[in-house]
Amino acid sequence: MKSIVKGWNSLSLVKQIVIGLIIGIILALAVPQATVITLFGDLFVKALKAVAPVLVLFLVMSAIAQHKAGQKTNMKSVIVLYLICTFCAGTLAVIASFIFKFDLALAEGASDVAPPEGIAEVLRTLLYNVVANPVDAIMNANYIGILAWAILLGIALRHAGENTKIFIADVSEAVSSIVKWVIRFAPLGVMGLVFNSIASEGLSSLLSYGRIILLLVGVMLVDALIVNPIIVYAACRRNPYPLVLRCIKDSGITAFFTRSSAANIPVNMRLCSDLGLDKDTYSISIPLGATINMGGAAITISVLSLAAVHTLGISVDLPSAVILCVLSAVSACGASGVAGGSLLLIPLACSLFGIPADIAMQVVGVGFIIGVVQDSCETALNSSTDVVLTATAEYRSRMKREKENA
Repeated sequence: MKSIVKGWNSLSLVKQIVIGLIIGIILALAVPQATVITLFGDLFVKALKAVAPVLVLFLVMSAIAQHKAGQKTNMKSVIVLYLICTFCAGTLAVIASFIFKFDLALAEGASDVAPPEGIAEVLRTLLYNVVANPVDAIMNANYIGILAWAILLGIALRHAGENTKIFIADVSEAVSSIVKWVIRFAPLGVMGLVFNSIASEGLSSLLSYGRIILLLVGVMLVDALIVNPIIVYAACRRNPYPLVLRCIKDSGITAFFTRSSAANIPVNMRLCSDLGLDKDTYSISIPLGATINMGGAAITISVLSLAAVHTLGISVDLPSAVILCVLSAVSACGASGVAGGSLLLIPLACSLFGIPADIAMQVVGVGFIIGVVQDSCETALNSSTDVVLTATAEYRSRMKREKENA
């Protein structure tokens, strides 16, 4: 037994996760009735979601409280990259939707949810989240609110005594240690999540929506493997693929199965630390990215909206297509402030082409049907890109410093 444990511990976390993935598939095919296995996945996701808000609060607060005057961070560059990347994802989805046109088999609408009435409501919800009660923000994993309070408390604590700053830093390190313990259970968690996906009957119903799934997944893959590397190369003039592929491997895989950017924040924080990135930057950029860096959401909004347009035979001119690119990017940035995420922002995009709300909600119904694939790929793209762009901003900064010192 000791040799087995020793051999297991000698494997990298990614290899352990792959083993958990394979075991989950085998168990789902062999004993699909053993639903108790799904408990491992549920516990893993809940543990990550539970620790992430506390981690963000103390990590950001500690980083800002101990920030020295004149010490540079790369947050401005990171935010610019987030916005560029989200806009490029939406534009890519619009172009792909014009190339691959097909009719969409509309489903029953999601009757128990209501979409926002306009972009103003999306942005208003986002702003309300900034001024949310701090306890309520932590309880509901409102990361915009958590970031706002963490930044304000960090600024206020800059003038605190050294003992206070050391205490906050120690709490931050303690929470980070708890995160490491939780992540060690990722193989079991992935096993449970995979078992749940395959054992459920949801996958069989996806066959009739195969083309829309292929288009969504294809656009997201192109965005992850071609568009993102181009942005990385343009920013720092280096081979982007070692960074991009590592982020997909270490961040995208877990995000794919947890289907939660919030739950993947601890995983991304750990990856940034392993990459040797500046803690003052990534402690803020990663939770912020989980809220506003939503390239996957922009793709979902654009593809499904234009699928509805093609189904109804509506002609789209160039100005409307450009407006959709901008609207999908802005809407995606506010997706986390709306219950239902990117899918409930589809009626907002559909309204641009005069599509009635009842038909738009049928498109949302399609989104919920294919959600097991769409949401997994969307989260994997969003989450892995957070680390890619955070690292890109730092590499660009280092390159500039090297040129100045040369």
